[in-house]
Amino acid sequence: MKSVVVQDLVVSYGEVEAVRGTSFSVGAGEVFGLLGPNGAGKTSVLRVLVALRRPQGGQAWVLGREVTADPRAVRRVIGYVPQALSADGSLTGRENAFLFARLYGLEPRRRRARIDEVLGLMGLGPAADALVQTYSGGMVRRLEIACALISSPRVLLLDEPTLGLDPGARRGVWEHLHRQRDESEMTILVTTHYMDEAQQHCDRVAVMSAGQVLAEDTPADLRARLRPDATLEDVFIALTGTGLGEDKGGMREVARTRRTARRLG
Repeated sequence: MKSVVVQDLVVSYGEVEAVRGTSFSVGAGEVFGLLGPNGAGKTSVLRVLVALRRPQGGQAWVLGREVTADPRAVRRVIGYVPQALSADGSLTGRENAFLFARLYGLEPRRRRARIDEVLGLMGLGPAADALVQTYSGGMVRRLEIACALISSPRVLLLDEPTLGLDPGARRGVWEHLHRQRDESEMTILVTTHYMDEAQQHCDRVAVMSAGQVLAEDTPADLRARLRPDATLEDVFIALTGTGLGEDKGGMREVARTRRTARRLG
């Protein structure tokens, strides 16, 4: 069963086509990574999936619901953490979670128990009543994920959830995400620039560049197709052309990137 299906998706901003006929799918219970350089179209895809952006072409389904046809139904089954930090620093962690509980329409008699549960799941129980402005970056990110989990979503969408965090905080975020996935069989779709994270934590990945998916597979299989000792970063560079040096963008390198994409895809 597929939790997320994106088919021939097109997203434009004026004359700029950010997503150009992108297709991929995410299986139930998977941790799926959407990888790509800045401007690849990853955030635009997520905005379509959470019904914040209407595509100019193609379709997207979440748990069998077509997003543009029934956006309210889709929002009821997903959790979303945007790239920009959104927690209110002037409130406590518990107060931030309470706002989301009300936003998601959680019954008043269930709110306290659910808030305690999600804060505990993300390791924030001891800091629940401290102001968020006193939290570390990793704690703020875990709070935002906790708030997204309030409604017990079946699909969690995360846009660069560990961007700017130190290695220890990044590890902590992923440990809590895996624990939640294991306990609830939730599907996780995440965008990230950290290839080591994708290689270690994602069941499958799709590599995007210039609005299109160039390859989709397990990290191990993508690496093996390139060469026996390849890392996922090597695959990323070979597919997207990022980091190719002074000749980046030339016709020779464009042709090379396209040949690699056909071989890996």
